[in-house]
Amino acid sequence: MKHFKFLLSFLLLVILAHNASSQTTTLKVWPDGIPGSLRSETYFEESTVTGDIVSLYEKVTDPTLTVFLPPAEKATGTAVLICPGGGYGVLAFDHEGFAIARWLNSNGIAGIILKYRLPSDMIMKDKSVGPLQDAQEAMRIIRRNASQWKINSHRIGVIGFSAGGHLASTLSTHFAEKVYEVKDTTSARPDFSLLIYPVVTFDSTFTHAGTRQNLVGDKPSEYTIRYFSNEYRITRNTPPAFLVHSADDKVVPVKNSIVYFEGLVRNNIQAEMHIFQKGGHGYGLAINRGTESAWPELCLSWLKENLK
Repeated sequence: MKHFKFLLSFLLLVILAHNASSQTTTLKVWPDGIPGSLRSETYFEESTVTGDIVSLYEKVTDPTLTVFLPPAEKATGTAVLICPGGGYGVLAFDHEGFAIARWLNSNGIAGIILKYRLPSDMIMKDKSVGPLQDAQEAMRIIRRNASQWKINSHRIGVIGFSAGGHLASTLSTHFAEKVYEVKDTTSARPDFSLLIYPVVTFDSTFTHAGTRQNLVGDKPSEYTIRYFSNEYRITRNTPPAFLVHSADDKVVPVKNSIVYFEGLVRNNIQAEMHIFQKGGHGYGLAINRGTESAWPELCLSWLKENLK
């Protein structure tokens, strides 16, 4: 019995130590009310649970940030806002959310997952800017809490996958756009962008049709198409970027990454792009796959090189 009690106490200490070394907090992006929101009595958030975690979100009504801070002894002061993909129709919250936060934490980087609103006329006055509003405010929240979370306010980036890559590249090129009333002067500009098989353009010849339709509808104006084709929005103030794509991606053509990379180079912005022979689409960290499995280590090397 004494041996059992000792073992039980030891296990409890291990659990407590583990929890203490990995700090997780969830907070609302808009605690005082969501800008441009509409009330609906029939629109409710839905989630899919796989195992013991939420793997998928749909119909997000109240955006949140889930903050994963690395153990203090490993912390580098760098933080990354995570934008899962899903075509602006769902959020792939497991392999493009939780898994990414854990990977970042294991390398001393804060991983902060954005559960952003998915475009809907039922809950938004202008669905095309809803996700951007959430992303801008999320970046500002991280900067406002940088001191408390032991984050360097000049080392806060964004990572986005697929349609989350569209949101990340939109934030990187539209960070100064006034899409809601901001309460202070905190910048929404990411210090760097990590774009993983991203949707970049709304050009019908090589966009992802579902992503474009969900954000701007069936018949967007030419102005709207160009406004959300982020290769056209790059300026000398656009943050440096690391891009990953696979040549055989049949969902989001590799040209999306190529045109963004070319735009960065034209503007003399630091950029690195890796196009893998195979891989398809939606592979997250690409664990135990082909050559695309190299991208996480390549990304870490790029960050070390550019965040000296």
